[in-house]
Amino acid sequence: MYARRSLLVHSLRGAFGLGRSARAKVLPFGLFAIMCMPAVVMVAVAVTTGLDELPIEYSGYTMFMQPIIGLYIALAAPQMVSLDLRFKTIPLYFSRPIDRSDYVSAKAAALASALFVFSAIPLVIAYAGGLLAELGFTDQTTAFLRGLVVTAIFCVVHAAVALLVASLTPRRGFGVAAIISVLTIPYFAATAIMAVADEQGSTDAVGWLALFSPGTLVEGIEARFFGGEVEFPGEVMPSAAAGAAYLVAAAALTALCYVLLTRRYRKAGL
Repeated sequence: MYARRSLLVHSLRGAFGLGRSARAKVLPFGLFAIMCMPAVVMVAVAVTTGLDELPIEYSGYTMFMQPIIGLYIALAAPQMVSLDLRFKTIPLYFSRPIDRSDYVSAKAAALASALFVFSAIPLVIAYAGGLLAELGFTDQTTAFLRGLVVTAIFCVVHAAVALLVASLTPRRGFGVAAIISVLTIPYFAATAIMAVADEQGSTDAVGWLALFSPGTLVEGIEARFFGGEVEFPGEVMPSAAAGAAYLVAAAALTALCYVLLTRRYRKAGL
């Protein structure tokens, strides 16, 4: 347990460049500042103008900032696993009383936790601002908690996918490019096909097409179960069956990535 916890903390610190040179901290904290900026602006506007609600919902903030989160994921995941492969430190880890499943679980937990910290702190800032603007404690708290749940789902799913992709190459640059491609190409492809389906009048198919991308998958969960705005073309609300399929697909995708990642480390680096 101590070894697993130490590996998790070490990986979590590395995701933000802590314990490394100042240059290693520039990108993580620069992206984090950009991530927090809309929340700070929302708070300032709500307090000074007396808005009745925040411009961006808590549950939709993570979806709104997906490009910035995607860049951070592409930066953090290769940092956690690709460098271990490149410098052949995997045998050193496994010479200790941990096995491959311990390594995978520690890395997956560290990346998901780093993403959650990166994505949830702006929600905390917005929540504090909403309370300062006297928008209503009960409404703000309920919406804030829904936003945290959506953020947690987003982080777990995307951390599993990104970690699996990063584990396939010892080159950090290749890992960054591969993660960006895996997260963005399916998202834009699914969105484009959904737009075509909406133009053709196949509104029922729009919701089901969201299953083909991690980003649209979480957007569908957010819209169906957490009262978020529908971001799909035509603003088509997913059906109850599609919503259930989203939950099953998210769980299956996460589990599949975890299993493949464990299989990857049966021989990787040894």
